[in-house]
Amino acid sequence: MRGCETIVVDHGSTDGSLELIRSRFSEARVIEQANVGMGGGNNAGMRAASGRYFLLLNSDAWLADGALERLVEFADGRPRTALIGPRLRNPDGTLQRSVRAFPTLWRLSTEYFFLRKLAPGTDLLNPLYCGGFDHGSVREVDWVSGACLFVRRAATEDVGLFDEDYFMFSEETDWCYRFGRTGWQVVFYPGAEVVHVGGASHGGRLYRENLRGQLRFFAKHHGPQEAERARRLLIVALQLRSKVFGGERGRQYGDGARWLRSGSVNVLLNSGP
Repeated sequence: MRGCETIVVDHGSTDGSLELIRSRFSEARVIEQANVGMGGGNNAGMRAASGRYFLLLNSDAWLADGALERLVEFADGRPRTALIGPRLRNPDGTLQRSVRAFPTLWRLSTEYFFLRKLAPGTDLLNPLYCGGFDHGSVREVDWVSGACLFVRRAATEDVGLFDEDYFMFSEETDWCYRFGRTGWQVVFYPGAEVVHVGGASHGGRLYRENLRGQLRFFAKHHGPQEAERARRLLIVALQLRSKVFGGERGRQYGDGARWLRSGSVNVLLNSGP
């Protein structure tokens, strides 16, 4: 994205990325810091940026031709829109479903107890992943995948940046929830497209952080009792999954269930990785 203010936030990479950036993209500003999580990295970039919009792009994603210009034009016409999610594509060109609903106990149940497998294309049994959403029209939504987010500076000045208590996972859910609660819109816009590898930036690791992020969202926005209900629901679901699936996947679910049993929500939210 030459010609635009470009900021790269690095959390201790060792693969030669910084050397490549400095040799080929000398105009880019590089910020090196300790790994403070996805939200903390994005926050560092936004604090350093000067534009009226922020384009937050994961390291495993890139924009299709013309996507940035279309996002700016679209945002200029919708002044109450805080955050825009473009349409995501897999590297093979297929659609990557990116629109989500805010988690509730029922929505968690449809995901973790396999109910969505019965009717994945419906909102009734696949509400968490918005199974009935066609990703072909402009719509106001609950939240979108954080692989690429186009954000209005004025909205962040009103609501604040990412909550850095979320290390990774659910930080964009929390942010979109806060935008909506204060009257800003979160919108899905299929007129701009981004290719996203999906999971490449964390390689499927940090499963406990995924669970912790969900508990933090419930505790923050629905209170400790609802968060405890979510913890118990997840324990039962992951114990079931650990028996259904074998190999590394089953072990991951079993480890998640043991971690959830190791303490209350308050203890888990304040424990280490």
